[in-house]
Amino acid sequence: MSYNIYGDYIEIRNKIILYTFILLCFMILSYSIYNIVKWKLDSNNTNKQIEEVQETVRVEEVIDTENTEVIEQEEEIPEFNPYWDYIKMNMLNVDFYELKKINNNVKGWIQVNGTNINYPFVQANDNLYYLTHSFDKSWNSAGWLFLDYRNNYTNNKNTIIYAHGRNDQTMFGSLRTVLTKNWLSNTNNYVIKISTEKENSLWQIFSTYHIPTTSDYLQTNFESDIEYQEFLDMIKNRSSYNFNTSVNSNDNILTLSTCYSNSDKIVVHAKLIKKEQK
Repeated sequence: MSYNIYGDYIEIRNKIILYTFILLCFMILSYSIYNIVKWKLDSNNTNKQIEEVQETVRVEEVIDTENTEVIEQEEEIPEFNPYWDYIKMNMLNVDFYELKKINNNVKGWIQVNGTNINYPFVQANDNLYYLTHSFDKSWNSAGWLFLDYRNNYTNNKNTIIYAHGRNDQTMFGSLRTVLTKNWLSNTNNYVIKISTEKENSLWQIFSTYHIPTTSDYLQTNFESDIEYQEFLDMIKNRSSYNFNTSVNSNDNILTLSTCYSNSDKIVVHAKLIKKEQK
């Protein structure tokens, strides 16, 4: 009799374990399906938003004028350096009138050669809002490109723009291509173009890398030129590729930051080489 009771107990226990396991698997599957569907919906909404923005805005290349300023370089640059080709490149000019009707937080437009990055960027009162909101301020886990809330764009030595590294290559998803041999083999890719309401500008990339998540490259203000130069030396020496581009404490720089993985970031640094007031 006792054997039958013990056997029944084992059978019931095994059934409970089995049903619990099945329930757990079902919950995991349901949660995974939910996340996949949600990701796809957010991706569709993001692509729709991109199409709307590109249909709304007028983006054009403009030739240099008498008001164009080529930033003076402290160090002598060799004749064969592609810098001399970069400063001849046209800058972008964007009319922000219609964009500001959609979102009055828009601060500029950025284009990174050799990537899909060709979008407006915005700015909020913190660095959290646009992690979960699209350009039209609707809720979207894909987020949007945004300027660091500490930046004034024209006054900071280090201007920082963030976005999610989306697997569908939207937002900063295509930024990881800057680490590939194919992208690096074309020197015309080493240029970033930005247009704001007040200024059009051209930036030359001098450092690209991926790194375990840290905030040491996100400093925006510096106590002295010495501190700033130490910062520049750090981020330049961190580059996974030698761009043969000098950078010093008189330079203003641009930083692009996105996720490489759950624990790593992809970072791009560029220095201002040409600008024109609108």
